[in-house]
Parts: sequence; structure tokens; C-alpha cells
Amino acid sequence: MLRALLLVGLGGCFGSMARYAVSMLLGKTSSSPFPVATFSVNLIGCFIIGLLFGLGNKTSWAQGDGWLILATGFCGGFTTFSAFALENSNLFDKNLSVTALLYIALSIIGGILLCRLGITITR
Repeated sequence: MLRALLLVGLGGCFGSMARYAVSMLLGKTSSSPFPVATFSVNLIGCFIIGLLFGLGNKTSWAQGDGWLILATGFCGGFTTFSAFALENSNLFDKNLSVTALLYIALSIIGGILLCRLGITITR
């Protein structure tokens, strides 16, 4: 258990640093009100976790420790949106489309509402 936590933490450390670096680079190059940096890391994270999941099904290096460091750790530190995308992809693969759509809607709407609630409470 401790070993797994350390592996996830190691990957998360690098994922968080990568997210910050991308945010700094894109923040300096974009004057758009659209959140380019967050949008970019979320999509990049989705692509990376998709690659890792696909490779994990074909090879053993992306399973076990590799999965903990790269998917759970790095992608988790880079963005939690990647796990959300993978979970929904798996629900669609299992023909659980209604469950996936409900999860998507509730997560997005609930997340925004709870964020607003948190902001309102602290005012």
C-alpha cells in the first residue's frame, strides 16, 4: 500500500509540474478569455490516458507500477478530467450509454453548481 502511494505521488508530482508548465507557456501566448491552458491539459491528459489504457491491454509495462505512476499519478496530477474521460469511455464500451450520459451530466452540472455554492458560502 505504501509503495503504491509513493508511486502515485511520484507520478502526480511530475504531472502537476507539467500542468503548471503548460499553463505558464500557454498563458503567456494567449490573450483569449477562453481557458486555453486548462482546456489543453484536459485534452492532452485524455489522449495520454487513452494511450496508456490501450498499451496496457497489449503489454504488461503499462499495468501495475506503470499504471500507478503514469495514469493514476501523472495523469491524475496533470488533470483529473482524463480519468473521467476513461471511465465514460469504458461505460460506453459496456453499452451503458445511459449511465455514461447521466454520469457526464451530473458531473458537469453538479461540479459547476457545487463550485458556485463553495464560492457563495465563502463570500
